[in-house]
Amino acid sequence: MARRVLRCDQKTLQKDVSGKVYIVTGANSGVGLETTRQLVKQGGHVVMACRRVEAGEEQAKTFDGLKGSWEVMKLDLAELQSVRDFVKTFCDTYERLDGLVCNAGAVFTGNEAAYTIDGFEKTIGVNYLGHFLLTELLLDFLKNSASPRMVIVSSVVHAGRPTKRPKIHFDDLHYRKRAYRAFGAYAEAKLADVLYAKELAERLKDTGVSVFSVHPGWARSNFGRDSNLLMRVMLTIMRPLTRGLSDSCEDSAQTSLHCMLSDAALDHSGAYFSQSSVLYRDKQCKAGGWPMDSPNPNATDMETAVELVEVSRQLVGLDG
Repeated sequence: MARRVLRCDQKTLQKDVSGKVYIVTGANSGVGLETTRQLVKQGGHVVMACRRVEAGEEQAKTFDGLKGSWEVMKLDLAELQSVRDFVKTFCDTYERLDGLVCNAGAVFTGNEAAYTIDGFEKTIGVNYLGHFLLTELLLDFLKNSASPRMVIVSSVVHAGRPTKRPKIHFDDLHYRKRAYRAFGAYAEAKLADVLYAKELAERLKDTGVSVFSVHPGWARSNFGRDSNLLMRVMLTIMRPLTRGLSDSCEDSAQTSLHCMLSDAALDHSGAYFSQSSVLYRDKQCKAGGWPMDSPNPNATDMETAVELVEVSRQLVGLDG
């Protein structure tokens, strides 16, 4: 039986969002690009937050003729100062923010951990801490808009497998002592994304801001381009072999778009939404769900979520 891909209904994809302002990180390629394209198609104005500005501007040319508008702005999630500079520029330019899609992500393969300029293990720095600071600095803008929404792109890897579930290692977040495993670090960072969405939704429950974490599916994107040469070659070789199991970037954008645009999603702030995926190790999760329960009990522990946010605030310099 063919796998059922979850897609937004036509009513959702025909909503007029003219006048609304969105930020999409990693908007110059893959799922971020297709998320941006659909929001612009429906009349929205999207700030494309990209590390590679020239790539963003080149891709934005494909939006010509669409109803909405866009602007490409520099954002490097591996540098906290870049995040602060982006927020300052945005706040000096815009008066509202209706939607924030924390889409950008990367996996860094190798035998040893790499570190950001701020001293964070690079995987959690890019996939979680950079987005954390971005979000916290933009919260007032979100709160001041009408029915604002936020999507944090996580991954199926946060779920792990029944015999081994990822967890947050507060005693050594940045792999100073424990052995480094690239996809273990990626799983932990994506778990942090799910937990942050839960904590943020609870914190903002009386403000009108809705928050969601999502697994977009197994996207046929350029994910992994920041890996080592061997990993990039393997991904290139495997792509044709996995075509029937993976998703187009347009299909992978559907879950983020559902959370950002659909009326139904508003009843589930804080929840985890997932495209169907053969990558789940838990059979009951393979069909996905909008929303669905994460099989990882560490992803639903609110005490851990609160501790994560407290630690994160200290790490990015928001306390004190």
